[in-house]
Amino acid sequence: MLALSAEGVLPRVDYAIFADTGWEPKAVYDHLDRLEREIARPAGIPILRVSSGNIRDDALDPEHRFASMPLYILNKDGKAGMTRRQCTGEYKIKPIKKQVRELLGYPYPARIPKGVFVEQWVGISTDEFHRARDADVQYMRNRHPLITDMDWSRADCIRYLTACGLADTPKSSCLGCPFHGNAQWREIRDNSPKEWDDVVAFDAAIRQGNARANASGNPLLGQAFLHRSRVPLGQAPIDHVTAAEWAARQQDLDSARPDADELEQGVVDGCSPWACRGSVDPVQDDFGLSA
Repeated sequence: MLALSAEGVLPRVDYAIFADTGWEPKAVYDHLDRLEREIARPAGIPILRVSSGNIRDDALDPEHRFASMPLYILNKDGKAGMTRRQCTGEYKIKPIKKQVRELLGYPYPARIPKGVFVEQWVGISTDEFHRARDADVQYMRNRHPLITDMDWSRADCIRYLTACGLADTPKSSCLGCPFHGNAQWREIRDNSPKEWDDVVAFDAAIRQGNARANASGNPLLGQAFLHRSRVPLGQAPIDHVTAAEWAARQQDLDSARPDADELEQGVVDGCSPWACRGSVDPVQDDFGLSA
């Protein structure tokens, strides 16, 4: 959407906002720098980087309130479970809302007058039109240009990015996101050894759950894991390649991965604000900030 706006295919946006969890792969930060340098800045579009903190550090800090990640749980009775996903609301939606309020001239806790709002673009393509929804506050109105203006599928987006020289656009998600598929875990292990060591260490560190909960006497009744197999990440069966992955590797852009096995490919669009697959609606307080 940024490239389409900079090129004039879509209307010129006033700002682009990147919500930084503090734990993205280096490739994502490098790509963001490139987008700013080669596309946004020449078009006069400021990229605003916002943050609620570092999700990795916060998870391991017993003194810090932590919005839980969707960790895979193995209970003492052998039953499997999953912790509540709050991280998108805290580390993506909340800082974006805070920035939008400041742009409108009504920083928290000021009330925003009725009829004052921003139009916010969300990059959902036609493949997942059912995930297109509005924001949960009146001062933000979501628009989905890839659907309403372009009628583009994911394959159309890939074709366009390839033509723009952006075919190597990395997926934005936390390094240790439990929504990763095996292919993503292998990508980190095989191409980013330092980042792999980091996520393996984090996986071990969260085995007993939330550091603050443990410190306050509310320990997890079981064990937590990053990988859905519920074994330590360094031992997880991430080298198993399913038939779906092999098929996805052979497909051309006309059928580029929309139905690939999530065990291998993970959640396709990561934790995009207002579009995280399997998400719950953010809890809203009196001023429209996610609680």
